[in-house]
Amino acid sequence: MARAMWSGTLSFGLVTVPVALYSATEDHSVRFRQLQRGTSDRVRNQRVNERTGEEVSYVDVVKGFELSEGEYVVVEPQELEEISPGRSRTIEILGFVELEAVEPILFDKTYYLGPKGKEYTKVYALLREALSRTGKAGIAKFAMRGREYLTAVHAEGDTLTLHTMHFADEVRDPHGEVDNLPEAGVALQERELAAAEQLIGMLAMEWRPEDYRDDYEDRVRELVEAKVEGREVVRSAEPVVATNVVDLMEVLNRSMAAVGRAPAPVGPAAAEEGLAGLTKAQLYERATELGIKGRSSMNRDELLKAVGKAVKRHLKAVS
Repeated sequence: MARAMWSGTLSFGLVTVPVALYSATEDHSVRFRQLQRGTSDRVRNQRVNERTGEEVSYVDVVKGFELSEGEYVVVEPQELEEISPGRSRTIEILGFVELEAVEPILFDKTYYLGPKGKEYTKVYALLREALSRTGKAGIAKFAMRGREYLTAVHAEGDTLTLHTMHFADEVRDPHGEVDNLPEAGVALQERELAAAEQLIGMLAMEWRPEDYRDDYEDRVRELVEAKVEGREVVRSAEPVVATNVVDLMEVLNRSMAAVGRAPAPVGPAAAEEGLAGLTKAQLYERATELGIKGRSSMNRDELLKAVGKAVKRHLKAVS
């Protein structure tokens, strides 16, 4: 079993549940060491005094808040611990909201909450079942590792799940960050909008997270294996070309044709162009409709080739 990364008490009203916090996700990214080119010598990062050039021991590192250039207020780690709002080690639920009312942009990381001992399973189950029946999430605050977190606690299956969230003032205004956002009331042709809505409906699918893999990680591992074996590395497909707004209606029609429900027939070249813009999940759904065998183990490029061949055969058969 995994080791708890935090333990304390979850409270709502006068009810308290001793709980432990566990990471709900893990990172599968391929890890590389830094080496000096032409050697197998590792390159390590060091804490160095920028004035003397000498290495500084971890125990001699303190935190400094810069008031002006070169002028700092020094804060010791234990001083931060003393003012930490989490010294009581409590996740205090402040109130309950509909989980769907919380904007996705506010969510940060996900953790599991478990009862700290078998003697607390009943009260844990009580809160979990109540949250499940009401569809509510408890909004709470707690501190961990010298930082206070805003969180949402809700029932997910037989487990309580905790999401850390950004505070409202940490979310940037998109209009101050993103260039070229379309203005409100931008003129759209009704036929183009209707076609786009129809395409969205045609590409609607059931959400199955198990259907998705980190394709880039797979290609990185393939690259490493190929270099070990001295094989040639096959490059991935070129980036998708941006849609020409002049031909927007034509592209929408081609996209619907590629899905197989277009109002008018198209040639193999047009169908292949439409497939190139589909995501892996969309290609997988198309492969399912076409009955392509072995699709569950295919990456996106393999799905694209297999679906493309099947579509060509279909178009050739009906022409």
